[in-house]
Amino acid sequence: MQVFERIKMLEKMGHPTEKIELIIMGGTFLEYPEEFQQNFIKSCYDALNGEKSKNLEEAKNKNEFTKHRCVALCIETRPDVCSKKDIERMLFFGATRVELGVQFLDDIMYKLTKRGHSIRDVVNATRKLKNSAFKIGYHLMPGCLGSNQKKDFFLIKKVFLDERFRPDQIKIYPCQVIKGAELEKLFYEKKFVPYTKEQTKELLIKILKIVPRYCRVMRVLREIPKDYLIAGVFKLDLRKDIEEELRKNKTKIKEIRFREVGFHLNNELDKRVFLKKTVYNASGEKEFFLEFVNSEDILFGLLRLRVLKKEKEGLIRELHIYGPSLEIGKKEDEKIQHKGLGKKLLEEAEKICLNKKLKKIKIISGVGVREYYRKLGYKLDKRGIYMEKDI
Repeated sequence: MQVFERIKMLEKMGHPTEKIELIIMGGTFLEYPEEFQQNFIKSCYDALNGEKSKNLEEAKNKNEFTKHRCVALCIETRPDVCSKKDIERMLFFGATRVELGVQFLDDIMYKLTKRGHSIRDVVNATRKLKNSAFKIGYHLMPGCLGSNQKKDFFLIKKVFLDERFRPDQIKIYPCQVIKGAELEKLFYEKKFVPYTKEQTKELLIKILKIVPRYCRVMRVLREIPKDYLIAGVFKLDLRKDIEEELRKNKTKIKEIRFREVGFHLNNELDKRVFLKKTVYNASGEKEFFLEFVNSEDILFGLLRLRVLKKEKEGLIRELHIYGPSLEIGKKEDEKIQHKGLGKKLLEEAEKICLNKKLKKIKIISGVGVREYYRKLGYKLDKRGIYMEKDI
């Protein structure tokens, strides 16, 4: 019903609903009984398909050709709830992205805030997920108990400087005091003071300046109703103010969202693009981040390729073309999408794999995107998980 109602709402607002990203948010979904998980995911696909299926596999197969296609599925979990079995289950669900509740990389603070996991759990979960081709997101929480602005900035720099981490995207949730949380008691006892709006803004600007070009800052601040907020930043659109200030001052920001073409369509846009390649080490393997950008470094499309040397495989963890979304099968001359950029990025990834003498390319694909990859010579593997091609 959540999916069904959301589609109806989006259609009434005039949004295209052919390409759907599903996000299983909050809590730890993978801790529910497995039967519940499977039924929940199946029901999401059923809502997109407009009919009930006998089982999850049938629901996924139908979604390849239905009107509302699942092009991406994200599941949020904890670093310590990310076993090999959990990962296999998420792959079977058709998931393409996993967001980990990391918060901060400090074992002392983990004990202080009773997180129940360690840095080692973060390292292991990140490596296993990347080696299964997932796109990785971290939730980061500056301003927690036991931290300060200087320490927060150091810990977030570590996220990108230390190759054991290096997520593809982050969400920054400055700590807020919520009604009923244990932190509320400490706040009233004056043992904890959250950051002011000015402190938060100052820290966020510093963070945005160091986020590398391969990472996207998905969200800043949680949308928690003000009735539940006791203390912390109440201005939920603070990011908008910060980005306006950064653009006005012509500050160079490399993170993906700031550079996306969709945020520059009102300007005089140079549509001539060239390929840019960034190579970096992450979680024990080499990553190739391919982008189509213009002369002003505005981003039109990207691809993430991970090379598994031992397995002699290339994993395409993400292929994304930016700009206004088009309905499936439609073409408009002025739109950024459907200009063949996705195909060109794939061809470049295949060249890299050939040069590396790899034997196979695997793509983690939303169920609703399989048809696109089939047209480019890929086929679904025997397990029904990855789209693949022998090189």
